[in-house]
Amino acid sequence: MAGLYRDSDINGLDDMSETQIDIIRHGEPEGGRRYRGFSVDDPLSKTGWQQMWDAVPEKTSWEHIISSPLSRCLKFTEALADTLSIDFSVEDNLKEIGFGSWEGRTPEDIKNNEGDALEKFLTDPVNHRPPGAEPLDNFTNRVWEVYTSIAEQYRGQHVLIVAHAGVIRAVSSKVLGMQLDDVYSRLKIEYAAIVTTRITAGKHPVMVLT
Repeated sequence: MAGLYRDSDINGLDDMSETQIDIIRHGEPEGGRRYRGFSVDDPLSKTGWQQMWDAVPEKTSWEHIISSPLSRCLKFTEALADTLSIDFSVEDNLKEIGFGSWEGRTPEDIKNNEGDALEKFLTDPVNHRPPGAEPLDNFTNRVWEVYTSIAEQYRGQHVLIVAHAGVIRAVSSKVLGMQLDDVYSRLKIEYAAIVTTRITAGKHPVMVLT
């Protein structure tokens, strides 16, 4: 995405129309519960596909869709764009956070083989990352750069992002001013959950609950 800018640039948008960015988490993937970052690319399960279609409103006003490159997001994006007859694009930096050596492993496996490592991670995900995992600050910054770029490129429009729980947490931490450890320990994001944000000229993005 071209034209990255900072929070101050968002506040300085001169287009008085409102920009709405909805973010939907992918549905349940095949393979059960396990840590999936950007190295594990499981497709949606049958249940996951149904969760996604059930989450789509009866009437939509999306003008463009931007997707994570991972198949649990991209395959649904392709189907939805075709159904709605609108364009979509793929943004690599919307992929999920990297979990390092925990990629593809279940919580039970980690508990059984790494002592209290999982408990420490869940309590303090900022300072107790899995070996080789992407730092939370780096992840949050790459997601926020994409979000602000989308806000600029599609200003005045209504767009949908199809991505991951981590992406929603990253955007939420910036919009709501939450600490990263709080947003990871206190914000539960179900499969196919949709978060709405709006940007009005001269104001910081807001989160909208409907």
